[in-house]
Amino acid sequence: MTALALVIGNKNYSSWSLRPWLLLKHLGVDFQEIYVPLDAPDVAAQIARYSPSGRVPVLLDGDLRIWESLAIVEYLAERYPAVWPADSRTRALARSVSNEMHAGFGALRGELPFNCRGRRSGVTPSRAARADIDRVMEIWETCRAIGAHDGPWLFGGFTCADAMFAPVALRFHTYGVALPETAQAYVATVLGDAAVRAWIEAGRQETAVIPEDERGQPA
Repeated sequence: MTALALVIGNKNYSSWSLRPWLLLKHLGVDFQEIYVPLDAPDVAAQIARYSPSGRVPVLLDGDLRIWESLAIVEYLAERYPAVWPADSRTRALARSVSNEMHAGFGALRGELPFNCRGRRSGVTPSRAARADIDRVMEIWETCRAIGAHDGPWLFGGFTCADAMFAPVALRFHTYGVALPETAQAYVATVLGDAAVRAWIEAGRQETAVIPEDERGQPA
């Protein structure tokens, strides 16, 4: 396989950049990072060099561009079976919850924007965002009921489902969302992961401030 490159945005703010980045790290794949600051005045032009959609992340494999997160995942899955659980029924569930995360949870995303450099206070989820949070709890309970004996991730070992939900776990940590025991344990697993810790530390070193993603007050 030729050397891969992943085009990403700010580590403090870009949850979608984190997802394939974290998956590549857990797969042990060597890749180059290409950083595009989302607050740059020419950000659209910079991203357009790599992505016809005008968004990050983008996976580059030679002259091939894969610019959509689930497309990146499936491209990697053709080469690395560990992207998805080995069991076909569990794999179907993992794909279902990953697609649900990818397509939904608009209130949660909008009201609790990804911001991993520190804790935030004073943000109260609306009823719609609370419903999204409750649905995430339900998903995590379902997945952990299957994977609890095989490891600390949603299905035991790390899979794409964890790459999809890790940014949500970080959101819950950032905004101090009250969680039941299973969810607390999963958030602790995410926070304790070496790759996640490296991402957060890099986010803390960034100086850019995107006002619309600075909800509440520093805790």
